[in-house]
Amino acid sequence: MATRKVTLKLLINKKTKKVLFAEAGKDFVDFLFTLLSFPLGTVIKLLSKNKMVGCLGNLYESIEELSDTFFQPNLGKATVLNPKLPSRPCGSTILLSDGGENDGTGATRKFYMCGTHHHRNVADNPQAICPQCSGRMQYEIPFVIAPAAAAGNDGAGDMNSQEGGFVKGVITYMVMDNLEVKPMSTISSITMLNKFNIQEVGALEEKVIELGVDEGLDLLKASLQSQTVLTSVFLGA
Repeated sequence: MATRKVTLKLLINKKTKKVLFAEAGKDFVDFLFTLLSFPLGTVIKLLSKNKMVGCLGNLYESIEELSDTFFQPNLGKATVLNPKLPSRPCGSTILLSDGGENDGTGATRKFYMCGTHHHRNVADNPQAICPQCSGRMQYEIPFVIAPAAAAGNDGAGDMNSQEGGFVKGVITYMVMDNLEVKPMSTISSITMLNKFNIQEVGALEEKVIELGVDEGLDLLKASLQSQTVLTSVFLGA
């Protein structure tokens, strides 16, 4: 499957070599919002242990090396090392996934039942034991995603919308260097330029970039370490 690309337009102060803000569409904002739903185990796996700040990488590695005999019968190290990502709104863009089932981001969810279907117990691990018949929950059952229109609060919103994701696509968004997100407008742009004390338009530079998996990983890592994420990732500052 081809790697998905997301386009981002940066506004850069050439004198300070800093990103003032970025013009972003729905796809990039959906990606940023999805980062908040990642379990820590998924974050560590995506970044790899040696790229983690602090000692979480050491904790992850110790679990990898721990024998399965020390875990509870219905659990295993995979439950901690490869946690399930909660269902995301249909159609949301994940730069860190190619849409596969085993990418560690929970792009595809699976559920299981025992052989006695009228027991109506469900598990997300085929090694789980049915509490009624003690049989393994090894029979996969379909996971149905609700239509995008049904994701609104209490059924409110446009029932014909099929966009999916978190935010609406008809709006351009302003993403600050520290990943603050707000709707973009002419007034907000002027306000930002005044805030950064930009006196000359010639001091500004526009730069259009395309983001793929590598940039998605860099953004995830920088968001855990820096308050100048866009500058760190795209200008190397």
